[in-house]
Amino acid sequence: MFDSLRERLEGVFKGLRSRGKLTEEDISAALRDVRRALLEGDVNFRVVKDLVDRIRERAVGRDVLDSITPAQQVIAVVYEEMAALMGSGRQSLTFSPKPPTKYLLVGLQGSGKTTTCVKIAKKISDGHKPLVVGCDLRRPAAVDQLRILAEQAGVGFFGPSEGEKDVLLLVRRAEEYAAQRLYDVILFDTAGRLNIDDQLMEELASLGGTLSPTETLLVVDSMTGQEAVNVAAAFNDKIPLSGIVLTKLDGDSRGGAALSIRAATGVPVKLAGVGEKVTDIEQFDPQRMAQRILGMGDVQGLVERIQEAAGDREIEKIAASVRKKRMTMDDMLLQIRQVRKMGPLDKVLEMIPGAGRIKGLDNVQLDPGRLAHVEAVILSMTKKERENPQIIKGSRRRRIAQGSGTSVQMVNQVLKQFEQMSMLMKRFATGKGAKLPKGFPPIPM
Repeated sequence: MFDSLRERLEGVFKGLRSRGKLTEEDISAALRDVRRALLEGDVNFRVVKDLVDRIRERAVGRDVLDSITPAQQVIAVVYEEMAALMGSGRQSLTFSPKPPTKYLLVGLQGSGKTTTCVKIAKKISDGHKPLVVGCDLRRPAAVDQLRILAEQAGVGFFGPSEGEKDVLLLVRRAEEYAAQRLYDVILFDTAGRLNIDDQLMEELASLGGTLSPTETLLVVDSMTGQEAVNVAAAFNDKIPLSGIVLTKLDGDSRGGAALSIRAATGVPVKLAGVGEKVTDIEQFDPQRMAQRILGMGDVQGLVERIQEAAGDREIEKIAASVRKKRMTMDDMLLQIRQVRKMGPLDKVLEMIPGAGRIKGLDNVQLDPGRLAHVEAVILSMTKKERENPQIIKGSRRRRIAQGSGTSVQMVNQVLKQFEQMSMLMKRFATGKGAKLPKGFPPIPM
């Protein structure tokens, strides 16, 4: 996410740090590079100009130039202004005090609107009973996709009857269906077009007038960069938007949409799609997004992923092993599965502050299949072998390699990894600190 932009900005900041005391000329030169990096990141040029002007006004003040660490002060100013550019803070979805809450999802074809509809329904399903409604009467495939995704996510679905042509009648029937079955949130997946046209806008305006939605959410593809901003502005001119959902932020996004869209339209970004699974959607946080763009990591996001991956029962199992000062292969298997639940390892590393500057991690290629191979090796062991890995000698190693579809070398690596993790666990248990053994790789890469 934003790799190119982050690398350019980190280069600018590295140059500032190397200078010690800064002059106005140093800051002007750095801001020229910041402006160039943002423009290459497909950020709206007017937004870039306003942002750089605000940064310059604050950065050349005496409190910055005369401070002990002027470079850090400048970086702090850039971070604060960039976060403010994307919004004043988290913007949550609004729920109607009198159910049902109605969300009208609009956008162009290919923006990820149908998938996003189900993702939002899944996200709120812990505290609500959501129903997704397929309103695209021109594309039966879109309705079928919505139905299949809803079944996978375990949320309610309502679609048109065969040959139904009146979308306003459809939404009225959906409201009756929801009332009869006590659905308290209804999400309407509307029709899209390849381009904005009057017919699309008239249909959406009619839907909005009929439904009086609690939220009208525009779904835009962040990978389209500046075009996403243009689409948002065009929709907002015709239909009052309450929020924006950026999709595909896990892709090769240059950052332009995330940085520009709030400033260009005045509409807050509320949610961000960060993967293909129905659970891969998160609340958009301007401060955390600015941290990740500037290479500061996202510690809060990392903690949240760890908490989601490790349930209370799993945490207690690991804690019990620490108390006993004894680790088994089952403990290692549990930790590996938790790491895999956290998502792609390269995305997890992005959340670690300064990971890109750590030697050996800046160009590391993280193969998700590697963890699957480690898991296969452990699963090919007998219960006795998992409890006492010390008994795994030559013939056992060959059998495990054959059973897991790997090699004896891979089995040896897993056993070595286990020894190193056991050493680390003993350090925690005895209170001697968490100094890593020499050559210790915390995750099999």
